[in-house]
Amino acid sequence: MPKLPIFQKGQRASINFLEKNKSYQDSQLIIFFGGIIFVFVVLIVRLFQLTIVKGSYYQRLAETNRIRETVIEPERGSIIDRKGFVLAKNIPADINKSGERLTSGRLYFSPEAISQIVGYRQLADNNDISGDLCLNKLKNGDKTGKKGVEKTYDCELRGKPGKKLIEVDARGKYLNTISILSPQKGQTIQLAIDLELQKKAYDLLNSELHSLGKDFAKLNNIKASIIGLKPRTGEVIILVSSPAYNPQDFENNTSNIEKYFLDEDKPMFNRATEGIYPPGSVFKPIIAAAALEENKITSKTIVEDHGFIKAGSQSFGNWYYLQYGKTEGQVNIVKAIQRSNDIFFYKTGGLLGPDLIKIWAEKFGLGKKTNIDIDESEGMIPSSFWKEEMLKDRWYLGDTYNLSIGQGYLQVTPLQIAQTISVFANDGYYCKPQLLKNKKPDCDKLPISDKNLQLIQEGLKQACQTGGTGWPLFEFKVRSEELKISQVKEASESAKIPTKKIEVACKTGTAESHSLSGLPHAWFTAYAPSINPELILTVMIEEVGQGSDLAAPIAREIFKKYFERSE
Repeated sequence: MPKLPIFQKGQRASINFLEKNKSYQDSQLIIFFGGIIFVFVVLIVRLFQLTIVKGSYYQRLAETNRIRETVIEPERGSIIDRKGFVLAKNIPADINKSGERLTSGRLYFSPEAISQIVGYRQLADNNDISGDLCLNKLKNGDKTGKKGVEKTYDCELRGKPGKKLIEVDARGKYLNTISILSPQKGQTIQLAIDLELQKKAYDLLNSELHSLGKDFAKLNNIKASIIGLKPRTGEVIILVSSPAYNPQDFENNTSNIEKYFLDEDKPMFNRATEGIYPPGSVFKPIIAAAALEENKITSKTIVEDHGFIKAGSQSFGNWYYLQYGKTEGQVNIVKAIQRSNDIFFYKTGGLLGPDLIKIWAEKFGLGKKTNIDIDESEGMIPSSFWKEEMLKDRWYLGDTYNLSIGQGYLQVTPLQIAQTISVFANDGYYCKPQLLKNKKPDCDKLPISDKNLQLIQEGLKQACQTGGTGWPLFEFKVRSEELKISQVKEASESAKIPTKKIEVACKTGTAESHSLSGLPHAWFTAYAPSINPELILTVMIEEVGQGSDLAAPIAREIFKKYFERSE
């Protein structure tokens, strides 16, 4: 074949090349525009999902970012005494401040004096939150009562928190307040406690202790408790335990908190209701009531005191014989209480036996809680069965003798002893202790005849008269209520301020402590006046000596404060 011209080959080759290039470019365009369409479809689908499907969700997130909620702590209810004096109150939260939580601080007044009855509060832990039974539930960051009235009446005191809604910008900076839901204040709790007497009792165990005389000069940091009751109602008007703590430290979370729990003197321990001790001779009126009602003795029963009595190979002496080498001679029930004669009660207890003693001790409220609504111990009344089960030993006559004078294995709280003496102050009625003022009295009549009550009451009265063991209350007198202040100012220096005698009924007690110090516990329990009494006092001091020497003078000063007041 003839060869084609060169330009024709080139032309043909060029045409072939152009056909291939056009096909490739078309493919690229399809891919490019397809991709664009795909992206737009994805964007449209995503936009639909964000605006239509999840639009309300993201709107809420945006609103949450813009609007913040602040918790406003409620004003915790106040705690006041029987006359309206404030023991604890809250400072309202400042709603003008910013922050996630607006706090309401608590203030305690005379904090050490009231600590054991009022208690304290702290941040609620997981157990507090999970076990909360109150209507207004605890949440993280809330404080709750941990001891005393703060714990017992936490639901009533707590109140209901409020809310503050504020608007912020993208950086979280405050813009304006949208709304405020005010918190609800907790209830006010009025106690039967008399703050004036409470402070006096606390000071007598602390700052005023050395002013009581030379017998107190050597005492420092004593461990003691004082209970004061209203006989007819059971109202607790004094409840002091020393040493004490400051509840404000717990409120402010200071470094003292750890010291309280490590202190060997146990300031967090309420000795008035949680401490258990052998009662010594303050237990004897119960033995007297039991023996009289069980017809083991009568008003005419006479016991000859020879100084000691034997139980097998053991000798049990009377305190008067052991200290002074003297005997009391013939002793009846009244004299036995007046002189706290051990020999009489050894023999009387022997006639009763441990089982009857236990039965009657329980009737007086020993061996069980009083249900005072704050932490307390039950104490313990031993028996032959208890000793065999716990100590694997049988009960001996000597055990009965020890039990008859409040020694041995017997354990009671100071509050329980105050309750027992109240039965004799209240003509046989046992009234449960009441923390709150104006609460309906809960009283039961014990099965003790008026005749037997009068015998024991006479013995208690004579114990605080010349010849009795309660010598600090002999001829107890106070400034006359009828005397006006103007008359005192007008009286000459030589003139005597008119006084009146207050007759006190009492029982002293000195109980072996079995402690390293070797010193006994000092007890004193009393009521005044002896007829139609207004106030019952029980004082217990650990490891110091005789009740008549150390506990009775403290009771005398409190009685003096009570009866010299104008109201």
